[in-house]
Amino acid sequence: MSTSGKRERLPPNQKVIPEIMGWGTQHPGIVKELPHVSKEEYRLTVDGEVESPLELDWKAFMALPQAESLSDFHCVEGWSVLDQRWEGVLFKVLAERVKPKPGVRYVFFECYDTYTTSLPLERVRDDDVIIAHKLNGDDLPQPLGGPLRVMVPKLYAYKSPMWPRRITFMEGDKLGYWELGIYSNTADPWKKERYNR
Repeated sequence: MSTSGKRERLPPNQKVIPEIMGWGTQHPGIVKELPHVSKEEYRLTVDGEVESPLELDWKAFMALPQAESLSDFHCVEGWSVLDQRWEGVLFKVLAERVKPKPGVRYVFFECYDTYTTSLPLERVRDDDVIIAHKLNGDDLPQPLGGPLRVMVPKLYAYKSPMWPRRITFMEGDKLGYWELGIYSNTADPWKKERYNR
């Protein structure tokens, strides 16, 4: 792809780098050490205002229909990685399984590192939103959220929670870790919605 083509795909004030950066040994401001949750220990609870709540272990998660999603990754710190291939379960498939009740408008995520964030239900039903366990053909590495991460490509990556342990469907919104602090709750990179105003 030409350089001009890359520029057209980039939100304002973003630069392309070759691969997604990991958090290393720290997840700034949240915990000193990243959570190490094995596939054998992993549990994902899906609850709230739904008709059919779920408690998924790794085997049950992998038994759900699997899909791929090719998308770009935009970090609020100003870097982007293009054409990332995620494999996992499309969020809209999970939503269909639990059957949100009328009136549900938001989804709240709690993670194994105590991180939290929320998203509008309409947003996570997009065709490219995926609960991923693989990135570019390999198991998702632990510093990037492995063994499981929610990917919401159209927003800054802090809206793509790593190591999710609970997904709760709700009628009203609830601000998460960064949204209670410095970052925007809408997080649209094309509108430069980085910070709370």
